[in-house]
Amino acid sequence: MATDTKKSQVMLRAFDSRNFNLFYTGQAISLIGTSMTQVATSWLVYRLTDSALLLGVVGFASQIPTLLLIPLGGIIADRSKRHHILLVAQIMGMLRSLALTWLALSGTINISYIVFLGVLQGIINAFDIPIRQAFLPETVSKENLGNAFALYSSLVSVTSMMGPAIAGLLIAAVGSGFCFLVDSISYIAVIIALLAIRLDLKKAVISTRKPLEELRTSLNYAIGFLPIRSILIGSSLVCCVWGFYLALGPIFAKEILQGGPNTFGFLMTASSLGTLAGGIYLTRQGNVNGLGKVLVLGIAFMGVSLIVFALSHVFWLSFLSLLMAGFGFILQIIAGRTLLQLLVSDENRSQITGLYVMASTGAVPIGNLIAGALASRIGAVNSIILGASFCLLGSLFFMQQISTFHDRVIRNL
Repeated sequence: MATDTKKSQVMLRAFDSRNFNLFYTGQAISLIGTSMTQVATSWLVYRLTDSALLLGVVGFASQIPTLLLIPLGGIIADRSKRHHILLVAQIMGMLRSLALTWLALSGTINISYIVFLGVLQGIINAFDIPIRQAFLPETVSKENLGNAFALYSSLVSVTSMMGPAIAGLLIAAVGSGFCFLVDSISYIAVIIALLAIRLDLKKAVISTRKPLEELRTSLNYAIGFLPIRSILIGSSLVCCVWGFYLALGPIFAKEILQGGPNTFGFLMTASSLGTLAGGIYLTRQGNVNGLGKVLVLGIAFMGVSLIVFALSHVFWLSFLSLLMAGFGFILQIIAGRTLLQLLVSDENRSQITGLYVMASTGAVPIGNLIAGALASRIGAVNSIILGASFCLLGSLFFMQQISTFHDRVIRNL
């Protein structure tokens, strides 16, 4: 009994921080709405257009601004108060979601509006995502940072599991517009939480270097340092292939499994359940030893699972394989993100984090676009198999570097 209590304390030690508690609670509510909107948008696009290519285009359009503008977001974040910028980004996101709600409920929504608002969200995310990840270390002590990232990633998994399931039911009952409305309201929670957080007064770093010079310096450091380079490449690979699944998911739900929005929602829930399991698994890790191997394992596990998913024609096997794919995906993401935050200094944290987000989140729209183009030519099944095969090849490549990677990480820490 005492052993179980001790394990629970280790797994939840980041909650000793009041600021982390507030940040976690606000995100818990807001992220449910975000995942609902993602599912509702994908289903709405496919219902309006019945086009695999446009599914990919919409995903690309909503995320490519993030890829292009994240370096700027990282530079601004390192010269400003991240807390304040994050608050403004959440308010802007709420206003964008309200606009999407009004268009959907009024019946005036069309593909052009969806693309435009998607681009707007991508611009907001260029500042929100890297700053949010760089801000999290300010809410906990350094020794609890790995635990905080694992707990936060588990939260993302839970909300990504709940959101699609709720969205599927709402879409079938009352339409996509109400999913957008719930998302708009959920932003209030994270805004209140951010207003309640109290941080030690810290002046923003005032650099004498020009922004482009700072970006070039950070990029050279990231490329030249083996652990960070491996993290960036590995994250790019898994997120690009994950973009295949996100873009083509509605096709598998409707055409292959002969289902509707509920089926799509449950498939999204399956992958989120897998990421939750991976996050819980990593909360038990007390140190960074072995995280390099976790990166490789996650890539390989995801590749095998997606191949099984692509070949499946029965719901239970598709559900199980996506659960396994989500587990592999999050192993790579959490391990990479934790190591990255421990390897960088606070002065360039947002810039290096921005490069990471560019490599990971920015790879998703590229995967969306490639998947849509491939599926229109070789079919959704073959497209997923092709992407998953690259994961398997990538895992073999990184396996050769794992010993060097591990030694460099430990020495740098």
